[in-house]
Formats: sequence, structure tokens, C-alpha cells
Amino acid sequence: MRTELCERLGIEYPIVGFSPSEQVVAAISRAGGLGVLGCVRYNDPDELDAALTWLDEQTDGRPYGVDVVMPSHEPTEGVATDLDKLIPAGHRDFVERTLLRLGVPPLGVDESRRAGVLGWLHSVARAHVEVALTHRPRLIANALGPPPADVIAQAHEHGLLVAALAGRADHARSHVAGGVDLVVAQGYEAGGHTGEIASMVLVPEVVDAVGEQVPVLAAGGIGSGRQIAAALALGARGVWMGSVWLGTAEYQTSAALREALLRARSSDTVRSRIYSGKPARLLRNRWTEAWNEADAPGPLPMPLQNLLVAEAHTRLMESGDPTVVPMPVGQIVGRMNEIRPVADVLSDLVTEADETLTRLGKLV
Repeated sequence: MRTELCERLGIEYPIVGFSPSEQVVAAISRAGGLGVLGCVRYNDPDELDAALTWLDEQTDGRPYGVDVVMPSHEPTEGVATDLDKLIPAGHRDFVERTLLRLGVPPLGVDESRRAGVLGWLHSVARAHVEVALTHRPRLIANALGPPPADVIAQAHEHGLLVAALAGRADHARSHVAGGVDLVVAQGYEAGGHTGEIASMVLVPEVVDAVGEQVPVLAAGGIGSGRQIAAALALGARGVWMGSVWLGTAEYQTSAALREALLRARSSDTVRSRIYSGKPARLLRNRWTEAWNEADAPGPLPMPLQNLLVAEAHTRLMESGDPTVVPMPVGQIVGRMNEIRPVADVLSDLVTEADETLTRLGKLV
């Protein structure tokens, strides 16, 4: 199972795996895919620098990528404390009332200091790019469409490819016109930020729109080798997978989150703006349902919503309660029934995809 994407990225299989865990990313790259590290959790550029130094050393010379969260037209913001002043008191009161009602304890002093996630800010994302360019990633991806033109140019000057996620065909055309090298057609089923069109419809639309100019990767609802084969049949040159790696041994997380993921069905997710201010698919639980109640305020725009709920998310994660953990995940969560090493998961994906393609070839 090889496509031109393999040659372009220097990988063995056309599988790109996104994860916020550098351990997972390294394991994907070592197993023949392209691991992509989500940078949004790194408030301090020095922490990201340390993570990428570790990846440089642990990927056995194989390529990896980085993913930033950078709106293409948003100006660089001021200090985060200035943005805090834009958050209405009523929203803060609702969050505190909800945490109290859910029985979520407060954080200690040390935990409070690290609760804010500033990686959603445009200025911090630019710092992430600057750090990445001092290391050896093969790819920079942006979760919110194409990065600004100067960032794309800077990446190209350093020999990096640039990928951008698209939820509509016209978005994909715009991405390519702006200089993006790879388009990730991400369907409605995906975890995290996602659009309104399902993968079965979206992928061929994007392939028809830009597939002759750049490789298209399919994302959303892909958790098995059969689904990889389906993506290739729709015209994609590879797949972008994120949620499936949450169920791997290398993904170090709390027992509560692991329990929530393992017992969730494919129907146990919800698409909402409460995570970051933009539509994102999350685990459905008591925290997400609270935002649907009559007294709940409307979510704030990015980045204010994330600043509003950042400490709450830390408290929810550390509560030990699997019914409240705030976790982005796609609808393929229903397939995550056991914890397995990344290499085993990737090997099974490739084997099943090969078997499926061979079986389909016999139908001709």
C-alpha cells in the first residue's frame, strides 16, 4: 500500500497520525507512518523545543510533522491578561457553578499555574512555528486552514511541506491557491475542529477540486484498514488519523479518560463550540450537556472560549471522574475497545487495508 504521498513525505505507508503526545508521534514515525505532534498544549516555547529535540532523537532519522492552531487572518494578540478582560462575568459564574454542581474539586497552587492554554493564540502559534524551524520536521500542518502567507513562505524556505485542513471544496481551492502543498479533507465525523460535511461526500469533492494539483488526505471516521481502503477508493492519496491513537499504550493519560474512551460508543460524541469557540467534536458527557441547559450562556469566539474554560478543563481532567472529562475525539471512538501499542495498531491497519484492496481487485 504505497502512493505518491509516501515518496513525497519519505514514509513507508500513506498514514499520517496526529497526536498531542510525542511518544505516540515517535512510535507512528518509527512504524512507517508520519507522526504529527499537536503543539497547542505548549504554552512555553522552551517546552516545545524540548519535545522536538526528543523527537529528533527518538524517530530513528524518520520524518515527523508538527501541527499548529493559527487562524490565517487573525492579528497577533496582546497579552493574555488583556484578553481575559473580554470574558463576561456571567460566563465565568456559569463555569464555576457548573463545576460545583458536577462535584469537581479546585486545583492546587501548582496546577493552577499551568491551567491556561495559550497555544490557541495566533502569536503563540507563530512562536511554535519558529521553534519547529530549528528542528527537522518534514511537515507543518494547520488545524484552521492555511497559515498566513509569510508562514507558508518561511516553511518552504526551510524545505518543509505545508498541510491545511479543509471542510469544504471551496476551502481546499483557496488553500492550494495560497501555496499549501497538501490538503486534508476532514469530514464531520472527525474529532476536534471539524466541519459539517461527512467524509464520504467531502473527500471526492475535494479530490475533484484540487486532486490534480496536490495530494489529498482523508480524515474523519477512519479507524480501520477497510476505512483506509475506502479513502483511497474515493481518490485520497493517504489518510490523516487522530482519534485512533488515543487508545494506544504510548498515549499517557489518566485512568478516568482511558475508561471514558474505552466505554464510549460511536454515538457518544457531540459537535460543539464549547471547547475552543469553533465547532469541535468531543466526548458527550455531563460537562458538555451542562452547556445545553437553559441557564447556559452561548460559547465565546476563539480564543476567548478556550481562555474561559482552560482551568476548568484541567480540573475536569484531574477530577478522576470519567463522566466529565473534556476530550476531543471522533466518532470512531466506538472502535477503541482495548489498549494496544502503536506499532501493532499501525500494522493491523496496513494488513487490513492491503487485504481489502486485494479483495476489491478481484471484483474487476
